[in-house]
Amino acid sequence: MAKKKTISENDIISFYMDYVLEHNENPNSVYAFAKTNNFEEAKFYEYFGSFEAIEKSIFNAFFNNSISALTNSDDYQSFDARNKLLSFYFTFFENLTANRSYVVYALHKHKNSMKGLALLSELRKSFTTYISNLGIETIDVKQEQLEKIQNKAIQESAWVQLLLTIKFWLDDTSASFEKTDIFIEKSVNTSFDVLNIVPLKSVIDFGKFIFKEKMHMN
Repeated sequence: MAKKKTISENDIISFYMDYVLEHNENPNSVYAFAKTNNFEEAKFYEYFGSFEAIEKSIFNAFFNNSISALTNSDDYQSFDARNKLLSFYFTFFENLTANRSYVVYALHKHKNSMKGLALLSELRKSFTTYISNLGIETIDVKQEQLEKIQNKAIQESAWVQLLLTIKFWLDDTSASFEKTDIFIEKSVNTSFDVLNIVPLKSVIDFGKFIFKEKMHMN
């Protein structure tokens, strides 16, 4: 049988996701993987250097697909930073949910090692860049070095918030992951309320929600 000549990056990603979900392990080699899917091994290396590189790109692809969908929305363009971030979260987790079996497999495989964080390294770069370009209003410190520190702190805290939300979603057993939707809304609104030094009602409300869900899960 003639080898497939037109193979895209997304094709290889799809082949890989299907393989690991069907076999519960990585392919033995790039050669075997290419042979199974009827394409030349060299095509693999046009896009990826290893299976680990594919794993990293998959999570970044979820991000890129989410941003692509949002930027095509006129409503999104008119939103302030808070509502843009909320829209991103809901869209991003729709993408994760559509691929939940793979996400659970990939993250659980490395849940007790540093490889779990390495798996998300490309996603982290894309997401923190997104946060830095979101136009979040901060305290005017009138000092360049302090401003850089403040912006870096916002990026890092936003990344931790995303990781916590992914963890919550992985543990969520509610119908249509409705509790994750509540978690997203409360956590994003709380983070913006803190930045804007708004009364602590939403902070307390979010704390009660986390405590209640933690007790329920345990």
